[in-house]
Amino acid sequence: MNSDRGDGMEFLTHTQKKTYDRDGYLLLERRLSAEQLATLHDEIDRYTAKARGLTEGTDELDLEDSHQPEAPRVRRIKLPHTHSAVFRDMMLSDTILAPARDLIGPDLRLHTTKLNMKEAGYGAAVEWHQDFAFYPHTNDAVLAIGVILDDMGPENGPLMVFPGSHRGAIHDHHADGYFVGAMDLARDGYDMKDAVPLMGPAGSISIHHGRIVHGSALNTSSKSRRILFYEMMAADAWPIMGSMTKFTDLADYDSRLLCGQPRQPRLADVPVRVPLPAPPIGKTIYEIQKGLHARSFETAKG
Repeated sequence: MNSDRGDGMEFLTHTQKKTYDRDGYLLLERRLSAEQLATLHDEIDRYTAKARGLTEGTDELDLEDSHQPEAPRVRRIKLPHTHSAVFRDMMLSDTILAPARDLIGPDLRLHTTKLNMKEAGYGAAVEWHQDFAFYPHTNDAVLAIGVILDDMGPENGPLMVFPGSHRGAIHDHHADGYFVGAMDLARDGYDMKDAVPLMGPAGSISIHHGRIVHGSALNTSSKSRRILFYEMMAADAWPIMGSMTKFTDLADYDSRLLCGQPRQPRLADVPVRVPLPAPPIGKTIYEIQKGLHARSFETAKG
């Protein structure tokens, strides 16, 4: 998977990098061409056509709770880079890797990919959480890049973040003695009015730090809100035992290098919580978060 792309030129400005360090996120507008967007949309259509007739999810598709075989509703395309050349090529392009190199260094390792499908009128909410709570590492050079595939406004259930929260604690994401992948926002001292929505035209990309508190509401609009996420870390950030980062051996782990070289672990003074005991149900965040009691967002209504 190792990409040799990139010529050492910086993609982000000094101001953008300082903003990311301070706030924990960036929104870069109109980074994809109309042709690139059309190719990605066509690929999504190919996958959603596979959902018709399904009675349960597959290794590729996670279905909405309101899905019916004759009225298919896809919630997520899982690990799209593993079964789609289109999504894999985007992952290895400088559109994705160049800003990541500018922020966390030249040696990058993939954590995971996913395409969250918030279709019009029912796209599922994601409760407030921190990615680092799911996969703690030896340092926090960890981020997610989102490719915004549809025009995104406040009614679309955009990704929302609490600026600067990446510099604070890793909050408790447990309930009833199990990891549920979500926070109690009020308990942890946050007010929804302080959250910033990451909105922009189709073809924009968002970047958020692995420790930033973020979530998103239902899509109540008449338009889709789909985001393709590539989550990655510096190659010297190694998973801590108990992390949800899974690999079979060192060769498997090093096969996830996106660019640069493998690195020995770098240990930094960052807060850590381990996502154990494991959730009793679910493999996706949507299922895991069903164990949360204090929800911040409404759930889909059929």
